[in-house]
Amino acid sequence: MKLRRPARRATLVVHVAASAGWLGLTLGLVALAAAAITTDSAPTIEASVRSMKVFTDWLVLPLAFLTLLSGVLLSLGTPWGLAQHRWVYTKFWLTLVTVTASTFALRPGVNDAAATVSAGEQLADSTDLIAGPIVSMSAYLFMMVISVLKPWGLTRRGRRLRAAHHTDQKQLGQKQRASTHKKVDAEVMRQTA
Repeated sequence: MKLRRPARRATLVVHVAASAGWLGLTLGLVALAAAAITTDSAPTIEASVRSMKVFTDWLVLPLAFLTLLSGVLLSLGTPWGLAQHRWVYTKFWLTLVTVTASTFALRPGVNDAAATVSAGEQLADSTDLIAGPIVSMSAYLFMMVISVLKPWGLTRRGRRLRAAHHTDQKQLGQKQRASTHKKVDAEVMRQTA
């Protein structure tokens, strides 16, 4: 399945916007977590953690899934393919891991921290609050770099598909040349007769 140019461009815009939003949101989570763990002010800690909860409850998962779905659609609808280039394959798996971690680790961790702070208790370990966003941010920055640089070449499947495509193109070219010669030969035969 190949996307037509307008659909490909629209999907690319959605993918880049969702990815940039996810990265920006994660940077915001890092800043809020840093504010919460570097202050002794209970109201600042509570405001930071509650803000993180709003972000993780309402924005992280929609942006994560939109990034994943638009990335899969782009890879399947363009010549890059999902498993043909190592950088695309790496991005897919890293995105899948970060979506899973956001769903089952980051969001529940922030919700637990918000419940703890709302109850008037202190956070048991504040490094847990910042560890998830830092790991996520590192993964997103790495994925952005490989999206720009496109390193590592083809996967084994990609090399096999490219070789098959080149073989098909070569055979098609030979058939076209053969049919061109036949036409010329037929015209020459008529002219000489």
